Amino acid sequence: MLLWTRRSKAIVWTVFGVLFTAVVLAPLVMIVLASFAGQWTGVFPSAFTGSHYADAFSGETFASLSVSLQTGVIASAVSVVLGTWAALAARGAPSRVRKLVDTVFHLPIAVPSVVLGLALLVAFSRPPLALNGTRWIVLLGHLMILLPFSYSTVSAAIARADPLLAQAAASLGASPARVLLKVRIPVLLPAMSASASLALAMSMGELGATMMLYPPDWRTLPASIFALTDRGQVFLASASTVLLLAVTLGGVVLLGLVRGRAAQR
Repeated sequence: MLLWTRRSKAIVWTVFGVLFTAVVLAPLVMIVLASFAGQWTGVFPSAFTGSHYADAFSGETFASLSVSLQTGVIASAVSVVLGTWAALAARGAPSRVRKLVDTVFHLPIAVPSVVLGLALLVAFSRPPLALNGTRWIVLLGHLMILLPFSYSTVSAAIARADPLLAQAAASLGASPARVLLKVRIPVLLPAMSASASLALAMSMGELGATMMLYPPDWRTLPASIFALTDRGQVFLASASTVLLLAVTLGGVVLLGLVRGRAAQR
């Protein structure tokens, strides 16, 4: 519905502002306040302190942040590579094969992450691929969750790309490998970087499958935050949450800058 009058626009923006404040802004503000709180017995916290952040930057919590970063970077990079490869391969395949590939790659979206984690736990609990208790099963779980989104993002970009560019390069004598590296991949770089941003953000916040899979020496920060909350250490959990948000936002912004440069090229 088109809004032509100032009054209708003002009403819409007011409703949006109220909903955004109540659903998004207010919870974030409360988490930030809790991260500095020494105690919280009234409407607002009191006895503000920075000791929770000192604890968050040391010990097991900081080790969990390192694990989350490693898991996010590795899983998102592999998902972008495999998703791009699958999207390019499916594009040139017959229609039935393409539909089958689409179904297979989108299947993890239809399955709850907890179910996916349990399936991996059962599937890789015995030789020859006994991955239980290792970091590799966590990485595999994150990859399974991220791969559908990377595949979908790159597939949409391939559908919008002009096929004449690759055809013109091939007609001028370029080999298939050169066409791929010099024409098709550069065209897809903005979509690949966008899928990397989405994959990193999803991996950094993933909890369901991770809780089913992680070993004691490879616990991600969301799992540590859950454990802290379960033990009643809400203030330290809030500081760890703010740290997780800041690191995730920094990674997404960095990948956004890469996407902007890729689009300009």
